[in-house]
Amino acid sequence: MTLGTGDYVTAGQAIDRRPILIVTGLVQEARIAAGPGMAVICSSSSPTQLRALLTVVDPKTIRGVISFGVAGGLDPTLRSGDVVVATEVLAGDARWGAGLSLGTDLIDKLTSGRRRVVRGSLAGAEEVVTGSSSKAALHSETGASAVDMESHIAAAYATEAGLPFAAVRVISDPAHRALPALARAAIKPNGQIDLAAVLRGIVRNPATLHALVSTGIDFNRALRSLRGCRDYLIGTELVESEALVSKAA
Repeated sequence: MTLGTGDYVTAGQAIDRRPILIVTGLVQEARIAAGPGMAVICSSSSPTQLRALLTVVDPKTIRGVISFGVAGGLDPTLRSGDVVVATEVLAGDARWGAGLSLGTDLIDKLTSGRRRVVRGSLAGAEEVVTGSSSKAALHSETGASAVDMESHIAAAYATEAGLPFAAVRVISDPAHRALPALARAAIKPNGQIDLAAVLRGIVRNPATLHALVSTGIDFNRALRSLRGCRDYLIGTELVESEALVSKAA
């Protein structure tokens, strides 16, 4: 299945003009993903809101699902801006396969400059995993390369609907970086950053400024990398992902 072109043709089949559903958590990610052949939804970093949004998406109107955005690093070798192309998504006892066929030429393009691309698993979380010790524990438990709050929900939806699923996530905060509480609290319900809340927090606790600056640098680097991924993903192949691989009774 070809991404972003708007049309999809296989032997003996008519043109499929249905869009790909792109699942994001932040408005910045949604803006990057938007374009021809894409139907974008944004959860505003709320798993509850994402599940509600997906209940009104008719799976017959789309031809695949991609989780697209930034993620927290779990693999200590990954830096901000590195790209994780998911092989599977893990959440609790559930495990979903992910299929995105990237050719050698595309990998070469994505890895140009300082961008690094790895294939690995993603851990799904219901809350932001903030501390470096929490990230280390999750990495030890799951072996996942990164963690986000949308991929497991998108994977479950795609599997239930019988749709192909893929996930492309860019590391924002590396494994060693703890996210400041102020950065988490400053996200508005619409997914935008509440700058007034950030400034008030800095006034109350000036010591948070350094951590916020470091987090902001990482985040902006991740967004730049994500923009590059969006450009190169047009024309790649979304392949049938495996159904739910395993789930404990």
